[in-house]
Amino acid sequence: MKESYWGYWLIALGVFIIVIMMLVSNVSTTSTQDYYLIKEVSEAAMVDAVDYGYYRESGELRINREKYVENFLRRFAESANLNTYQIDFYEIYESPPKAGVQVTTKSNTYQISSNSESFDIVNRVDSILELGN
Repeated sequence: MKESYWGYWLIALGVFIIVIMMLVSNVSTTSTQDYYLIKEVSEAAMVDAVDYGYYRESGELRINREKYVENFLRRFAESANLNTYQIDFYEIYESPPKAGVQVTTKSNTYQISSNSESFDIVNRVDSILELGN
């Protein structure tokens, strides 16, 4: 009887550890997850922002800057975790289509003795859209 209680406690401890790990992984984010999210969202936003009227007339690709920013922010907000992000756009060229995005994941400030530390993850992605053959 005593050994069966140890088995029950061991199973309960295992379930408890698995639940804690799942909660931590849902709340936390990693640099790799953010990078691939930014990369995919940037590509989709560039395709959505293509000016097809200009492409039909001249045969060259061109994106609309405002449409790109709007689509990027909308798609990123739909897919991102509950973390605090700071999104900066730089070098958005309409023709040829190129956009740069820097996303900083803001972390909480940790205070150790009298020093205050914050650890932010910065991801920077440059995207260039070109015609596929």
